[in-house]
Amino acid sequence: MARLSSIESMKRIRKRVAAKKAKRAELKAIISDKTQLLDKRFAMQLKLAKMPRTSSATRIRNRCMVTGRARGVYRKFNISRIVLREMAAEGMIPGVRKASW
Repeated sequence: MARLSSIESMKRIRKRVAAKKAKRAELKAIISDKTQLLDKRFAMQLKLAKMPRTSSATRIRNRCMVTGRARGVYRKFNISRIVLREMAAEGMIPGVRKASW
């Protein structure tokens, strides 16, 4: 099980990313628009740089929803490979079963 502090930290980051998503998209649209004046685009780049780092979507780390494990997480299920194997063996995931031949 992962430390509770790292799990809670990711929750806070996800919340901040969701809150600032529209503002970041607006700034990025202005920055990438070549018809805008260079000074305005540069000012928007500075505004974007002053925003909190944790408001960037690249700061989000995928974690297992059951254990909090950060590595080996399947995006489709949002659980780690270890938990996926256990749950598939028990038949707890619809449409998934452990292969045997």
